[in-house]
Amino acid sequence: MTGRGCACAARTGGGGGRGKMAASAQGPAAPLSAEQAKVVLGEVLKAFGAPENAQRMEEARDNACNDMGKMLQFLLPVATQIQQDVIKAYGFSSDGEGVLKFARLIKSYEAQDPEIASMSGKLKAMFLPPMTLPPHGAGTGGVAAS
Repeated sequence: MTGRGCACAARTGGGGGRGKMAASAQGPAAPLSAEQAKVVLGEVLKAFGAPENAQRMEEARDNACNDMGKMLQFLLPVATQIQQDVIKAYGFSSDGEGVLKFARLIKSYEAQDPEIASMSGKLKAMFLPPMTLPPHGAGTGGVAAS
């Protein structure tokens, strides 16, 4: 039993088990320079453009119907897996934790590198619905209509 799921937090200590890919055993995961991060981010974007991944994302988007809750249920797992498949080759763990570490690394470079910021925006746009904020004070005071 490998425990694929959201039990990552429960496994942060201990160190026992199978698998040589334990992130804590190798020190910090994949400290990449801004240039290296840009290359990996480019490969992630390219992976989303691959026909089979584009089709998987489109099916997930169709299932989500632009509903944020359904986006989390259908689209985010597909997007996470596509990223995992790329970033594991660069020393990130091939689980949700690896994707989070990669996202934090990219975020840390966004302010200093406009190209990384632009690429990151493109990546986010692939799996987050467009967010339009209503005018302040309009609507039902935050209560959902349906």
